Amino acid sequence: MMDLNKLYEWCSIPMEELLDHKDRKVPLRIVGDAAELGEVMARDLAEEIKAANLEQRPFHLIVPCGPKEWYAPFARMVNEERISLKNMICFHMDENLDWEGKLLPEKDPSNFRTFMHTYFYEAVVPELRVKEENRHYLTPDNVKEMSERIEKTEIDYTMGGWGQDGHIAFNQAKRSPYSVVTIDDIRNSTARVQENNIDTMIALAQRSFGAGWQFMPPMSVTLGAKECLKAKKIRVYSATGSWKQTALRVALFSPLTEEYPMTLLQEHPDALITATRETACHPISEHPEWEFRGIAASRKDGRE
Repeated sequence: MMDLNKLYEWCSIPMEELLDHKDRKVPLRIVGDAAELGEVMARDLAEEIKAANLEQRPFHLIVPCGPKEWYAPFARMVNEERISLKNMICFHMDENLDWEGKLLPEKDPSNFRTFMHTYFYEAVVPELRVKEENRHYLTPDNVKEMSERIEKTEIDYTMGGWGQDGHIAFNQAKRSPYSVVTIDDIRNSTARVQENNIDTMIALAQRSFGAGWQFMPPMSVTLGAKECLKAKKIRVYSATGSWKQTALRVALFSPLTEEYPMTLLQEHPDALITATRETACHPISEHPEWEFRGIAASRKDGRE
């Protein structure tokens, strides 16, 4: 279990001190707002693709559906700068499923494939688009095939967000008292179908459906942490503010823990977390007068 005194300590660090903090374990970049984050995400990816094109090599990408701020800027950059995506091979990170573990209807707003087809692929002019045969969607029926394919492939780049519990893709903290999962289990996890955590469903429902959790798909198919983390570079981003603030602090300062799978980024040689200022803030850092039972009432940084 998370040490609450340590968690309080990490959440008490002012945002302005995060970038240069001596105990930070993962590189961090802070941007102004969601619009800037979208531009940064798009530019990061565009430059990686341009470098691969210059070297005349294929570019293997593990790509998420969210965050969604980067799609319009990316399409604009590709179209205006004439960046060819013909040599890009995309492995989709995850997909939502219904209660039977089946794919959602095409027009369901939680259908990742529909969204990606519209805003990622079709937003690019035809002569620059990713080839149809290079678009690898994850489904309940091809998890073994996709896992084996990724295992044999040198992945250049994994991009994505993180969840309120520090999940990357749908690699969530496992909370069942009848099924113990360690950080080693998560580290070595591969593509699979699973039930989504209740708090993940509520977090997504709050953002998309006015907290109508009843409309959220309860299951998902996801690449495992082993597959996502094998990329040469990993870039994760968030503009979601309060939902992601504590997970960010844990990722930056905590020892590896199965409670927050994104702490595994600490082991990667080229990982970078990018957060908006709102996401990098934390209310506890702004209220040293708050008292919590069993936890010191002031920040543990010497300023009593």
